[in-house]
Amino acid sequence: MSQTTYESSVKAISSNEEVVFRALSNLNNLEALKSRIPQDKLEDLQFDTDSVSFNVAGIGRIGFRIIDREPNKTIKFETENSPITVNVWIQLKQLAENDTRMKLTLRADLPSMVKIMVDKKLKDGIEQIATVLAAVPYANI
Repeated sequence: MSQTTYESSVKAISSNEEVVFRALSNLNNLEALKSRIPQDKLEDLQFDTDSVSFNVAGIGRIGFRIIDREPNKTIKFETENSPITVNVWIQLKQLAENDTRMKLTLRADLPSMVKIMVDKKLKDGIEQIATVLAAVPYANI
């Protein structure tokens, strides 16, 4: 197994980092994002304050739980009930009053054969998730 890291590009969010952090650190707020998630990619989205799970076409059920929150800076997640350990974190940095930058990072211990099969999907997926999160109207959550 080799540890592999995927990073999104840095995304600009037209909101205060405190508002963004408050929205993203409570997964119940995903209800407001459901309509933005492509239904052909994720099915049966379920969540509560600290965890989220969903079915991914061709892969199966995946679950993540928040394991750490650094107020207004970082939210860290880890997979639940998964044979492969995956960590995801959301990093926030406010540059000005309504200008927050966000980057997503995914780190996974992937066997070589699995990496070959999912490498492009993970690269594309982390970027798509970052794009969706950057477009959220945080002031309305």
